[in-house]
Amino acid sequence: MESDVLSDAVAALTTAPALSVHIRARAPWGLRFGGRRGFGFHVVVRGECLLLRDGAGPVPLQAGDVVLVPGGVVHTLADSRDAAPLDLVVDHRVDSVTVGGDGAEAVVLSGAYRLERGVRHPLLATLPDVIRLSGPRRDRLAAAVELLSTEIETREPGSDAIVAALVDALLVYILRAWHEDNATGWTAAMTDPAIGHTLHRMHAAPAEPWTIDRLADEIGMARATFTRRFRRLVGESPLAYLTRWRMITAARLLRRDRAPLAAVARQVGYDSEFAFAKAFKREYGIAPGAYRRQDPR
Repeated sequence: MESDVLSDAVAALTTAPALSVHIRARAPWGLRFGGRRGFGFHVVVRGECLLLRDGAGPVPLQAGDVVLVPGGVVHTLADSRDAAPLDLVVDHRVDSVTVGGDGAEAVVLSGAYRLERGVRHPLLATLPDVIRLSGPRRDRLAAAVELLSTEIETREPGSDAIVAALVDALLVYILRAWHEDNATGWTAAMTDPAIGHTLHRMHAAPAEPWTIDRLADEIGMARATFTRRFRRLVGESPLAYLTRWRMITAARLLRRDRAPLAAVARQVGYDSEFAFAKAFKREYGIAPGAYRRQDPR
């Protein structure tokens, strides 16, 4: 079975689990989010609100809307543009807060998907400052939002566990839905039969001694044509992407596995621990051992 490139990328880029907070707000209210590494997200369960950012116009949101804010950009949810926002730091797997006065009510599930420190990937480069999916048209995303809304509103036994699991899945649903409407760059690369196959192979076996000739032969394409097509869609050469993916994989292994550095090096295609450490430091600006010891938050 071929590797799922989108799932691989999400798993490697994020430090699970996601954090979320169930917000019940009555006008007047405002909450400020962001300023931390990762993706912010919001699901409007009931009512209406505005998403506000410096230098951009207000984004009106209503029940059923889903928003993803990549890059930890500071932003505010509020009942109006005049609201004086409180800072809200989401620090728990599932939490809840009640804010505001006695006006119109809005119920929102907000949270954050935390990113691995220093990770760079073409998936991130393709995303806009804000992704808004209004009244999700896709059946599976709409179903996930409906399930989240039901669990939040009913608060039956086990709801926290269900909400946590659905929030983890929601990121992939959001990215999939957005990519369906924006088939350029990384999205086009994933869905291109030739380049998509190459990405699958790299992801499935990063330790393989891949060469341009071998990758081109696998898809029956001339070396020069393959290299041009890969660079046009992915934004870098095949071997540059392979090195980047190896380092992303290594970062995940260092953070989540206590294997010796030499073992991590072999898992991503390096016989020499020294060569691996040099490549890792070039990508992340820090030695593998020091990266492993960093606070992941």
